[in-house]
Amino acid sequence: MLGKYVRIKVTHPIHSYSNEQGFTYELNYGEVEGAKQFNASVKGAFIMGINHPVRSFDGRVVGIVRYDGSNETDWVVAPKSTRFINIDIANGIDFAVKNKRHTLDCLYERSCGAVVYRNIGGMIRFLLIKNRRSAHWGFPKGHVEQGENDQQTAYREVLEETGIRINIHPDFITKSQYTIQGKVEKNVNIFLASTQDTQTIIQKEEIEDYIWLGYEKALNKLRFENDRNILSKAYKYLLNKKIITE
Repeated sequence: MLGKYVRIKVTHPIHSYSNEQGFTYELNYGEVEGAKQFNASVKGAFIMGINHPVRSFDGRVVGIVRYDGSNETDWVVAPKSTRFINIDIANGIDFAVKNKRHTLDCLYERSCGAVVYRNIGGMIRFLLIKNRRSAHWGFPKGHVEQGENDQQTAYREVLEETGIRINIHPDFITKSQYTIQGKVEKNVNIFLASTQDTQTIIQKEEIEDYIWLGYEKALNKLRFENDRNILSKAYKYLLNKKIITE
């Protein structure tokens, strides 16, 4: 569904009340034209990013709502130039799904994390973690939650996953975008942070292992070129700031 464009015939305009549902629609909602031809489970679609009533709408699918105990789904669509992430969508459709057991699959995600370093025995070491959902080493990161800015997300995710408190360099950030198995487009903001904490306590439900390595060994440990570029940029930043020397 990633990147799919659809047309919606609005049956319940925004601000209209439904006696059947017992609530006022806070989003436009309607039928997906032609959807039954290729996906019989589609019940309808919520339209985000349009704050006035419309009769029809052309947009891009950004999320899928699946209801427990039912094969029916609702899609969430938005203007072609707009991306909504999990928090935005969850808040937007809450009026309609809050009393229903459901799951929300978001096709566009934003995560934040950090390249964390500290001095160990007079040498700078970088923290890498191995997530239980992946066989590869990387940096601690996770989804933005309600009310957080990107730095707050990075701080919380590092603390939750590794038990480490960090000090973020405010003038360093790297941004990357990639697609997971052709299904989810992910935008990631990675900061650079130091720590004085000497004990690493991993979140066992999420993290399989951790390791502190020097730059060259850490670079070789990373499989993905994107992660290698992020670490390389962080290392050059530390050199330019004379925080470390070669």
